[in-house]
Amino acid sequence: MTRAAPAPGPAPGRAGRRRSPAHRRLRRLQLRLTLAYTLITLAGVSALSWMVIRTDERSWRAAAYDEMDQRAAVSTSLIYYTDAGLQLDGLHDDEHTRGTPRVRVLHAAPGDALRLVFTSPGPADPAPGEDRLTALARTAMDRDDTVRAEEPDSRGATAYLLARPFHHDETQEVRGAVVVVGDPSQWMAEHRRLTTSVLVGAGLLTALAAATGHLLSGRSLRPAWQSLEAQERVLADAAHELRTPVAVMRSSVDIAGTDPRGLDPHLPRIRRATERLTDVVENVLTRGRLQAAGPDLRAVPLRLDQLVEQACEELAAGPHVVTTSLDASVVTADPALVRIAVRNLLDNALRHGRTPGPGPAAARAEVHVMVRGATVAVADRGPGIAAADLPGLTERFRSPGGGTGIGLSLVREIAAAHGGSLTAELRPGGGTLVRLSLAPGEAGPAHATGTT
Repeated sequence: MTRAAPAPGPAPGRAGRRRSPAHRRLRRLQLRLTLAYTLITLAGVSALSWMVIRTDERSWRAAAYDEMDQRAAVSTSLIYYTDAGLQLDGLHDDEHTRGTPRVRVLHAAPGDALRLVFTSPGPADPAPGEDRLTALARTAMDRDDTVRAEEPDSRGATAYLLARPFHHDETQEVRGAVVVVGDPSQWMAEHRRLTTSVLVGAGLLTALAAATGHLLSGRSLRPAWQSLEAQERVLADAAHELRTPVAVMRSSVDIAGTDPRGLDPHLPRIRRATERLTDVVENVLTRGRLQAAGPDLRAVPLRLDQLVEQACEELAAGPHVVTTSLDASVVTADPALVRIAVRNLLDNALRHGRTPGPGPAAARAEVHVMVRGATVAVADRGPGIAAADLPGLTERFRSPGGGTGIGLSLVREIAAAHGGSLTAELRPGGGTLVRLSLAPGEAGPAHATGTT
């Protein structure tokens, strides 16, 4: 079996994958998809936030002016005239003229300019200048209608102004105007709190959208990642495995070109390299099929003992000794993949299971093949391996003794594709025992033990 290897370095394909232009392009595509998803979400959230903030601002503004208009209407209804002139006593006792918004009454006697004749009681407020209040009152009187305006107050902040004209009771002439001054900061505090909440929520939602977009784009690109990784593994396996047989064939041809005996003495070596090349190509293609098919295997009921028996019969003649102990077994599996897995197990045992020691026995391998249920076991009498190195036997490119490098790792993948496993352990008396387990099927009739 495959012998102990020094501690491996980084997997050959992994560093290449980090430098792969295709991987970088996929990574950039994922980032672009994430950015696009984030920008679309940001645009939508921004538009929605602007609408919410703008609507709330208008709502507060309308509410403020509605309250001011109500105060102005009540105030004008409380103003009346007698023979003594303008009477404002009703304004002093009504709740609509107290507090804020502040109410001011500007009156013009016939031929006189507008004069401030009433200011609602309360703390002083930073109202706009008297000239601006007078100008707004004059506008309302000229139009004989309610007028609204926004003017800077003494602090430089915006103040809401509303002017409503009032009339003489007898002549119905416009004699003045009630001006209500509102401080929007009283209502805008709530608006600012809402704005802060909306902006914070929009930021969090955008961040969540970015994370979600990154996750979703990664999931959507997962098939492309898997296909790319599968392709790179196949290329790495091919480059790794084809190097040795091609080098052997080339060196044999070069030597034969200078050998006076011609090509005949070198044909056996070239033939072995060709056979090895064929096995490598078949293993690489099988790995590619496994990676492309995933769970979609062509699984059918299969007589596992008969398949193993045929694989043993197809072994090339040589000094090796292969004995079998095959119980009838039916499994549901892909025949082509299982055949390749069994052949790799036999090939690995014949290459590395030679009996240690001097003499002719050391040139041959003694291999015993067993089928028990859904398990194929291949045992040899080779030098064995260290127990700590057993798990590394089924890793790609762990081939210290001239092995395929992917043979046992391919067997492990075939086993995993069938819901089984591949294990290796030391054999009592020397050697190594490798077990390939598949998903069991129906039991079949007994089968005899034979020797190849």
